[in-house]
Amino acid sequence: MKIGIKGISRASATATVALTAGAVLAGSVFAATAQAATPPTPTIAAKGGYVMNNGTAKTLFTKAADTRRSTGSTTKIMTAKVVLAQKNLNLDSKVTIQKAYSDYIVDKGASSAHLIVGDKVTVRQLLYGLMLPSGCDAAYALADKFGTGTSRSARVKSFIGKMNASAKSLGLKNTHFDSFDGIGNGSNYSTPRDLTKIASSAMKNSTFRSVVKTKSTKQKVTTKSGGYRYMSWSNTNTMLSSYSGAIGVKTGSGPTAKYCLVFAATRNGKTVIGTVLASTSATTRTADMKKIMDYSFKK
Repeated sequence: MKIGIKGISRASATATVALTAGAVLAGSVFAATAQAATPPTPTIAAKGGYVMNNGTAKTLFTKAADTRRSTGSTTKIMTAKVVLAQKNLNLDSKVTIQKAYSDYIVDKGASSAHLIVGDKVTVRQLLYGLMLPSGCDAAYALADKFGTGTSRSARVKSFIGKMNASAKSLGLKNTHFDSFDGIGNGSNYSTPRDLTKIASSAMKNSTFRSVVKTKSTKQKVTTKSGGYRYMSWSNTNTMLSSYSGAIGVKTGSGPTAKYCLVFAATRNGKTVIGTVLASTSATTRTADMKKIMDYSFKK
């Protein structure tokens, strides 16, 4: 009996050792697999960056995400958002282009949709002129149209007030606008996290989504004499052609802002949205975007 018991004990011990060794080996394999599945966090040239899962709002990448910075023309995301939030909005209503809008472009040396004084352009067309060639003249026209007041300056001030009210309604504490286009007076700022949230909210609107994913467009507008002309606009956002699944959103640049990009893409049913601020060049901001988007899609 003693021999039998000892025999069983040896068998049990052998089995236990084998099982333990197998568990350790399996654990090592799983650990190595998990480690291999987590890509290293990328390094970007931009001073600030943020990416989130648009469906879950989960943060996927962050770098100085809450540091306030100048935003350049990414400001125009909020310009479009405010326009599209107007009650009883008629996208086909026409706006007559004023000399003040073209004078503003010349005075500021600003990016332009090349709108022509006297032409009648629809609100929808102005949104394309705003978001594709980043027309500051289109931004001015929209602010003048949708602000309230008896003077142009009052209407513009009112519109900018709506932009700030919209930011507040989203719970953003690090965003403030003092312009309708990003050419601010020292108090136009946001953060990568806030801008991403603004873009995420704007992307809920079907018209906004349609506009920002458009690579180029040709629009028929009415001239002052009652005839018509065609306006052709190409999107400054090159990621629409260079990044698989890209669906928007907006470029920005300026002496203080440097090079900015708010971006979004969908792959395999997952939409990822984010921002880089103050990158070193147009080429670098695209490279920054690709790095953190590739990383975020793998997470």
